[in-house]
Amino acid sequence: MSTTTDIQIERDEGNFHYDTTYEFDAGVGLNEATVDYISGIKGEDEWIREFRQKALKVFRDKPVPTHWASRDLDSIDYEKIRYYLSKGQRPSRSWDEVPDEIKQTFERLGIPEKERAFLAGVEAQFDSEASYSNMKDELRKEGVIFVGSTEGLMAHPEIFRKWFGKVIPIGDNKFSALNSAVFSGGSFIYIPPGVKLKQPLQAYFRINAENFGQFERTLIIADEGAEVTYMEGCTAPKFETSTLHSAVVELVALKNAKIQYITVQNWSDNVFNLVTKRGLAMEGAEVKWIDCNIGSRLTMKYPGVVMRGEGARGEVLSIALAHDGQHQDTGAKMVHAANNTTSNIIAKSISIGQGRSTYRGIVSMPRHLKGCKNNTECDALLINTNSRTDTYPAITVRGNQNTVQHEASVSKVSAEQIFYMMQRGLNEGQAMSLSVNGFVNDLIREFPMEYSVELKRLIDLEMEGSVG
Repeated sequence: MSTTTDIQIERDEGNFHYDTTYEFDAGVGLNEATVDYISGIKGEDEWIREFRQKALKVFRDKPVPTHWASRDLDSIDYEKIRYYLSKGQRPSRSWDEVPDEIKQTFERLGIPEKERAFLAGVEAQFDSEASYSNMKDELRKEGVIFVGSTEGLMAHPEIFRKWFGKVIPIGDNKFSALNSAVFSGGSFIYIPPGVKLKQPLQAYFRINAENFGQFERTLIIADEGAEVTYMEGCTAPKFETSTLHSAVVELVALKNAKIQYITVQNWSDNVFNLVTKRGLAMEGAEVKWIDCNIGSRLTMKYPGVVMRGEGARGEVLSIALAHDGQHQDTGAKMVHAANNTTSNIIAKSISIGQGRSTYRGIVSMPRHLKGCKNNTECDALLINTNSRTDTYPAITVRGNQNTVQHEASVSKVSAEQIFYMMQRGLNEGQAMSLSVNGFVNDLIREFPMEYSVELKRLIDLEMEGSVG
């Protein structure tokens, strides 16, 4: 395992952008011509273009979600957003071949160093397309595929098309339909039977342009007995105008396979982060989401697992931190669809200033199943008197042969605890950071070492100025 002494985090680490000349620009606004432009630039088959056009119609017909967080969505003007920007590059296999301003962006974010230190492969997306994509040669020899979604569609249709849009259909929700209409970028990963990756794969998604929407689409398939850990990081510069990020992630874990998907997002607070993520776990398989949500104006994200095979397992571990002007509307969805399946949800949120955090969850166990188990824990920490947290668990259990337990708590930072730490030499801000890190420490330990250190520093920086 590599050391972490060289990892440096700044409050505004992602708050920069470079002026970029784009070769391909779909223009502003969304209509049939926009969709055809994106499909044409990519040279897609007719079935993909038809898939996109169908999705556009569904997007227009689908209503905006009706729960109270959706009030923030009214400020999104879809006719002022640019849906595709690209310099026209194909993903390079060498950092030296990446265009200069893009290379400078990812070097400033430390991506090459992380690849050399502890990653088996990395993909770096800049606005609409991946600029860099590479993995270790020994993985290629084992039959591992790690490419962008466009290349996956073109080069591996026999694998890609079987599961594409099957875990998350077009009509799942308004924003999955939007992604299906204009998707570009994202990762396609296939792990052959019995192959167990010892090091993680990573994708890094960077928004550089103003008035822009990023719509990556990721599909990960772990064949029978395979194992993979995938990590994604996200940043964007802060603009006065709104930025939209609406991704779709589909995971397929076949018999006895394991997929672990880790997200550390640090969006600027002008980003609307509206993401649909779901995994499918077959017999004896495991899908685990580890999710850290920091930044954005509004995040609506509820990773889910459908446990289709007997003995399948699903898990969601999430941390959400909401500062002034931010709303983290996050949670999990667990659908038990076979006997003896197990799910676990642990969600922790921190609300600072006038920040709002919401847990929104679904657990479903049909009447005909037996031996199913679920554990749900939702814990919230309020830092200031104006902070807000809400919990909306929906647990539906039919029949009498299944087990469910649910626990929720809301607490404030203990004044006595802060006073005690200050008497030992810490200032108030340091004491508050230590208290918050202690609150989430059991989840942070689930992250790889390099990312747990990074995450703790991000939390420390978010806590600066939060006291009083």
